[in-house]
Amino acid sequence: MESPLVVGVDGSDASLTAVDWAVDEAVRHELPLRIVHASMWERYEGVVPAWTTDRPSGQVLAENIVGVAAERARLRAPSLHLTTDVLAEDASTALLREGRRSTLLAVGSRGRGEFADLLLGSVGLIVAARAHGPVVVVRGDRQALEARHGRVLLGVGDQDVDSPAVRFALREAAVRDAELDAVHAWRRPAREPADHPLLTGDAEAHFAERSAGLLDKVLAAAASEYPRIRLRRTTIEGPAHKALTERSAAADLLVVGARRRDGLVGLELGRIAHRALHHAACPVAVVPQRGPETTEGDR
Repeated sequence: MESPLVVGVDGSDASLTAVDWAVDEAVRHELPLRIVHASMWERYEGVVPAWTTDRPSGQVLAENIVGVAAERARLRAPSLHLTTDVLAEDASTALLREGRRSTLLAVGSRGRGEFADLLLGSVGLIVAARAHGPVVVVRGDRQALEARHGRVLLGVGDQDVDSPAVRFALREAAVRDAELDAVHAWRRPAREPADHPLLTGDAEAHFAERSAGLLDKVLAAAASEYPRIRLRRTTIEGPAHKALTERSAAADLLVVGARRRDGLVGLELGRIAHRALHHAACPVAVVPQRGPETTEGDR
């Protein structure tokens, strides 16, 4: 059996929305679904004495959270292969470990108990920034999630030829029978030498042409591997994070890469991924890309 799609739940409305999204995604890809909840009730309540039949309130809460999510999943897709688990760890640690043996990891956009003014829950941010595999943070209101725009939006950086993010976006567009809108944003350098040849010609046309050439190169393999995908190449002058956030309102999924740099400790999210996770109007897939280089997608 293939590695499952894992969704983390905490009882919040956002995590139940993530369950709905994860169920649909698992059905599309014919994957088993694993629902997990991280709870450290044993650390704080201790082990139940052998002479009592009462269950600690923390255990009851954890089991109820998983049970409600599982029942919701079964009602949405009765034939889906489903497993559940309560993990005795903190949420970030548990989900990062689960992500190592999953096809995809999904989380809600805000957890239970998060401050109202936080745009993204701390667990979701940590998992998206440190996971070794793709993570989807399920964003968007109910109307947006049910809209079915038929479009997957992909942010393309300067070094994204045959990158994991591009391959992920192609697969998502194919399985959804959706258009793939590949976007590359370009910006002219703030300063150019006085004798730079672009100053005597059309600088805007030069950079736009170079941006279009990059998209052609990135999508070259798609024509043969995914011949039925409808491809749209979009070049925009300006900040990439702004362009992607604005276009996400007409997309079912936004895919961005996040380069992991060996030896660094901390949250490895570039400006584009960080902005998308906080402001996008649709679910955001963050796909890790290994390497020491810094790409446009990280700036």
